[in-house]
Amino acid sequence: MNKAELEILAEIRILEAEALLAANQFNGAYYLAGYALECAFKACIAKKVNQYDFPNKKLAIDSYSHDLALLVGVAGLQQELLKKLKVDKSFALNWAVAKDWSEQARYDSNIGQAKANDLYSAITDKDNGVLSWLKTFW
Repeated sequence: MNKAELEILAEIRILEAEALLAANQFNGAYYLAGYALECAFKACIAKKVNQYDFPNKKLAIDSYSHDLALLVGVAGLQQELLKKLKVDKSFALNWAVAKDWSEQARYDSNIGQAKANDLYSAITDKDNGVLSWLKTFW
């Protein structure tokens, strides 16, 4: 899988989350919205990998994580995130919602409308969403 494919997957997953929200399928919407962010982080990581470089073992292993907070560091965006959090309170609120997503959500059958909508909005907010911020780095 390459950077372009991960970017496309991020876009597909957020569209799927939107469709599931519209169909009142909140569990799947929540899971796929978070998965869109995971794909976006991984696109940022892929951008850092040079074509013929031997991969750094820790970077390679950590890249397979589903933990968004860990992926921020793997993508080399920790300092950028801290700067953004200091200057943009709306983004900070959105990150506070998004960072708590876990791939374990796929096993959660009790995700309600509010939680799914909150995550989707935190990710897709046009001006302060986490996905639009990540796209500036991929």
